[in-house]
Amino acid sequence: MSAATRSVHEERPADTLPPMTTAYPPARHAIRDLDLWTFHSSAERSVCVAPLTDVVRNAAGHAALGFLTAVVDVSAAVVALIAGQPEWTATADLTLHQAAPITQGPVVVESHLVRAGSNIVVVGVDVFDGDGRDREVLLDTTGLTPAGSSIVTFARIPRRASAAAGKFDPAANLGQWRQMGPVDEEAEAPDALLDRIGLRIIDAAGGVVELDQTPYVANSFGTINGGVLGMVFQGAAEAAYPGLVAADVQIHYLAQSKGGPARTSLTPIRVTSDHAVCSLELVDTGNDDRLLSHAVVTLVRY
Repeated sequence: MSAATRSVHEERPADTLPPMTTAYPPARHAIRDLDLWTFHSSAERSVCVAPLTDVVRNAAGHAALGFLTAVVDVSAAVVALIAGQPEWTATADLTLHQAAPITQGPVVVESHLVRAGSNIVVVGVDVFDGDGRDREVLLDTTGLTPAGSSIVTFARIPRRASAAAGKFDPAANLGQWRQMGPVDEEAEAPDALLDRIGLRIIDAAGGVVELDQTPYVANSFGTINGGVLGMVFQGAAEAAYPGLVAADVQIHYLAQSKGGPARTSLTPIRVTSDHAVCSLELVDTGNDDRLLSHAVVTLVRY
């Protein structure tokens, strides 16, 4: 296990994590509002299907990078959790490259186990445009339009670190669909995904955005969800480069937030007329600006 991976899970003992009083995700949560369906066809393979609504589209009208990051994280996690038993797992690194924009939907994400080691679990992910097909026929991804690929690395951690460990058995869902949808569909919510999570633009040109640590965006450890961080990095990069949309991302999860808000800073790597590449850091302003995560985002013109 790398030093970076150790810092995520060993700097803060499970006993110090804020308690969660409800099952994860709670009734009102950013991941539930994506209305995900997952199917475990085997212990080493899962398919996740998510509707492509106006809420999760980017400025170009395609599936937004932050939304795709969240779906990939969920789909890969259900494979990693089975491979990691009897321990729990937590996302350490996530890389997502888009091959083509998803325009029709639903989004289909197929995850498969690559490696289950003593310290890490690696899951490969393929992303497709569902081409308007119904969920029931999407278990076979043959013939779907390829849209991207991802590799996700998970660290093995003690089960007691997660509030969800005692309430969710991933192996119990083998051979059946499981919905992770909104509980209160009547609740009012903003029409844009980044507004829903409460993202605030502090300095658009500088790629500085902030996100409060709230139950709506929390993971099962009580800190900010890894998929939600993909939304944060998308929002920061697109704020800095209007006219471009985020297409690819590589995220390293380095530490867990304690107080918040979490705030980004951006450094340009390459900027041309049709694309940009930038490096982003996310810090916990409520904990001496401790570095929480690092990402590299590629944006393209639409």
